[in-house]
Amino acid sequence: MNVVRVDKINYYLDIAEVIAERGTCLRKNYGCVIVKNDEIISTGYTGAPRGRENCIDLGYCVKKKIYPDVRHGGYDACRSVHAEQNAIISAARKDMINSTLYLVGKRKDTNEYEQGSMCCQMCRKLIINSGIKEVIVRENKTEYNRVDVSDWINQDDLLNGKINY
Repeated sequence: MNVVRVDKINYYLDIAEVIAERGTCLRKNYGCVIVKNDEIISTGYTGAPRGRENCIDLGYCVKKKIYPDVRHGGYDACRSVHAEQNAIISAARKDMINSTLYLVGKRKDTNEYEQGSMCCQMCRKLIINSGIKEVIVRENKTEYNRVDVSDWINQDDLLNGKINY
């Protein structure tokens, strides 16, 4: 019997995808796993800060209520802490240096993968400062994009006025 094992990258992306199921955003949820030397260092998913009510519990998206026509932006009104942020604050920096962050995002309304997804500018800054070396983001069940974090340092989009979501 010939058993095919899932490759290591999709293995960690699969774990991140399951973690995303804990997310409490009504629009889209992300799951994240930080891995170093083939060991999971930390995980995170989208959700309100500890002790605050989540949008899923409130029954409405606070950001959409305050900014009904804003698609990218209005993050000051969003209740969720991003998956990357939650994973980073749950780990020690010394453990994250030269690690890999695996990220999966899915839309709540369709349960489809968030196409072309990438870390927002705030998360990029946290990832850079945490010492994470590489980010891998799932596109579909078997395909993904890889980003060398040093590219975010060397190609600072904000200096050109480009804001990435």
